[in-house]
Amino acid sequence: MPTNLSNLGISVKLLFSGYLMVIAIGYAMAMVQILFTHGMADGKFGLSIEDVVYSYYGNRSGSPLESKLNGSMKANAPDDVRFKIIQWVRDGADKGAYDTEIKSLVDTHCVACHNAEAGGLPDFSKFDNLEKYTRSDEGATFASLTRVSHIHLFGIAFIFMFVGGIFSLSSGVPLKLKASAIIMPYIFLIMDITSWWLTKLNPHFALLVIVGGGGLAMAFVFMWVVSMYEMWVLPTRLPFPDRRDAIRRN
Repeated sequence: MPTNLSNLGISVKLLFSGYLMVIAIGYAMAMVQILFTHGMADGKFGLSIEDVVYSYYGNRSGSPLESKLNGSMKANAPDDVRFKIIQWVRDGADKGAYDTEIKSLVDTHCVACHNAEAGGLPDFSKFDNLEKYTRSDEGATFASLTRVSHIHLFGIAFIFMFVGGIFSLSSGVPLKLKASAIIMPYIFLIMDITSWWLTKLNPHFALLVIVGGGGLAMAFVFMWVVSMYEMWVLPTRLPFPDRRDAIRRN
């Protein structure tokens, strides 16, 4: 029997389907995370060009602390508290004013999460740590871009190795389209990562970030849908077993 998704045994189909379902849920959670992090960079819900610019190039007219208080951290403190901290930042983040007026607000609304035991979050229980985030917002640092870039390159390439491997067993997709769908995630991944660095240097490259991320999502959805269809729907619609060989097909 030729090898293709339609002819696989039930145990292999369940194995592949379970993986694809979990990866799809993970992908959806990643999209939600982007909406609540980068998507709130300009203070408005929903991903936009401005969000990308603020995340990577920065909002050079403001500070990271102000951007966060107007963005992803907006719901964590009352408006009057946020406005008071922002005004303190704009007035120069004076140490004396911090001790008399701001420290109690930070301790009440921020330190519960931003403390020495918080792990990846900055420790705002100390003035020196907080003061670093009151300076001009220059977006992501080169160190953070390096760390996130190598994680994404390894992780996403690994995911698409398996998604593409399952999709490569499809038999009903024209060869050129099939080959394009398999290689496009890697092209869009490189475009996405490269555009982060370019946007860090020049905000005009921000559109490439959205194009790269959108291309990745489109390739994933296409391969996911085709794979699930050929495993579970196609066999019920064919009057005979699919005799097309997906592996040796030229």
